Amino acid sequence: MRLIPATGLSALAMLMPGLSHAESKLPIVVELFTSQGCSSCPPADSMLGDLSKMDNVIALALHVDYWDYIGWPDTFASANHTARQEAYARAAGERMVYTPQIIVNGEDRLVGGDTFAVMESLQAHADATTPVDLHLSREGDEIRIEAAPTHLAHPLDVMLVRYVPEDEVVITGGENAGLTMAYHNIVTSWEHLGHWDGREPLALDHSVEGTQPVVVLLQEPGPGPIRAAAKLDH
Repeated sequence: MRLIPATGLSALAMLMPGLSHAESKLPIVVELFTSQGCSSCPPADSMLGDLSKMDNVIALALHVDYWDYIGWPDTFASANHTARQEAYARAAGERMVYTPQIIVNGEDRLVGGDTFAVMESLQAHADATTPVDLHLSREGDEIRIEAAPTHLAHPLDVMLVRYVPEDEVVITGGENAGLTMAYHNIVTSWEHLGHWDGREPLALDHSVEGTQPVVVLLQEPGPGPIRAAAKLDH
């Protein structure tokens, strides 16, 4: 990573008319904490597939590793995903984590299989705006992350996420033995690139390899609310 010079929903969330020049639409970031070894997760995994097709939703599946011991090690699991879920729990004063869990924009904590509650949350966030005008561009194996100076109540963590849009797994052990599951937006890496306090332009170059989509999140530490998000599909 190096500094560079700064340069210049679907039916659930349409662009809000009359936004000022200081406001941008805030995508709805949906994080699903799931596991191939969790018998109650398949409906949530399927719902995330539907959410991944919505225009103003950034849907991310974070497979955790704490169910691997019950007979089927999740082929996408990462201890880093477990650590992120545990950090959310600590920030909320909770002692336990579970799957499936959905967290919307770093704020709403929901049971992943509760479709009604998830849709209610998406509706509540559908018209959210942000003072951060976040832009991503890519040239070859380098991504450029830019945002103009703006007032922030708290400094933000700058995070870069890569994911596989879709993969299929034949599960032969554990609670879901016998199922063939399609998974969507499977997170493969989650990098913390630094902090930004908004006083100076955000201007970063970062190396990215391969064709996996790129997501950049600007989130209050904690982890807390996500204040800006952007995605590049290629």
